[in-house]
Amino acid sequence: MKKLLFICLSIFVLPLQTLMADENPKVVVSIKPLHSLVSAVMEGVATPTLLVKKGSPHAYTLRPSEARALASADLVIWIGHEMESFLEKPLETVAENAKQLELAEVLETSLLKTRSGVEWDEHEHHEDHATHEEHEGHEEHATHEDHDEEHEGHEEHATHEDHDEEHEGHEEHATDEEHDDDHEGHKEHADHEATHDEEHEGHDEDADHEEHHHGVMDMHFWLDPKVAQKIVTETTKMLIDIDPAHAVQYQANSAKLTTKLVALDALLKQKLAPVKDTPYLAFHSAYQYFEVAYDLNAVGSVTIDPDRKPGAKGISEIRERVKKTKARAVFSEPQFESSLVETIIEGTGATTGVLDPLGSDLTQGPDTYFILLNNLADNLVIGLK
Repeated sequence: MKKLLFICLSIFVLPLQTLMADENPKVVVSIKPLHSLVSAVMEGVATPTLLVKKGSPHAYTLRPSEARALASADLVIWIGHEMESFLEKPLETVAENAKQLELAEVLETSLLKTRSGVEWDEHEHHEDHATHEEHEGHEEHATHEDHDEEHEGHEEHATHEDHDEEHEGHEEHATDEEHDDDHEGHKEHADHEATHDEEHEGHDEDADHEEHHHGVMDMHFWLDPKVAQKIVTETTKMLIDIDPAHAVQYQANSAKLTTKLVALDALLKQKLAPVKDTPYLAFHSAYQYFEVAYDLNAVGSVTIDPDRKPGAKGISEIRERVKKTKARAVFSEPQFESSLVETIIEGTGATTGVLDPLGSDLTQGPDTYFILLNNLADNLVIGLK
């Protein structure tokens, strides 16, 4: 009888234990570039869930299916509070049992300060580049942990705020065409308000606005492949922690992905070398890590915050900036109407192009990150030649 009972337990209990042991981790990632890197690390084990497929991570609203994914998540990987503010409460309530990898926190020594204003001096750009290179030089001769210890106590990197009121922020609330129609329909009032805003640019109250919306530190760090390598390292460590059964697979994927990122970095340097001294303006300051990594000559942006378009006075000042710096191009972003940039470059001799820091129209997957950065480089080269 005892022998029969043991056999029955073996039939029903042992398969259940095996199933539980083989259960793959449920991972949720906030934005598409991060999702691509995490997908590559998890390849052959499981596919992470992407939250923000379109639109701004700052203004995003969770769908019920995404809330359910958070509720069952073992791990949530995100940039941080300033970038994905929509995740703050869900992480405290819906995903309270999930572990978190907040990249702005673990990568604080790699962060650059948010740029102030829409005009950037060349010496400021090269100072940022020198600082960034100094950090990278340390990393070539030390482990990631040693690098962190060497920079502990750097107060300039202690704040995890974000300057990102990023990119495609209008999509969740209104199309760009609707925004244009509304602007045209209220032209006199809009021009008055825009002029009023421009009169206060550079004043303390606008500095407060900038810090509130953009943070002290720039959070677009995924646009540097060297920082992406650190993201891969931190992701791999966290995955092994929650799922040691697949440690060998994660480590193999991580090594392969790191090799690809090193090759990507070398390729981008080669692509961008012919135009690295050519001046240009971006739509807003979302590309600092990319510009610093490849020593590009970005001399300003159309706006600090895409939600606050420049008025007549602001447009006039930007046009003067284009002429003064002999900027070759002024770039727009796919989420925003191009008519503003067309107005700015009219009669200046500058051309235009499109830059996208999030890969809004790209299909999600392990290769997305590489397509995103190659597109960024190719569009810059085309616009600056």
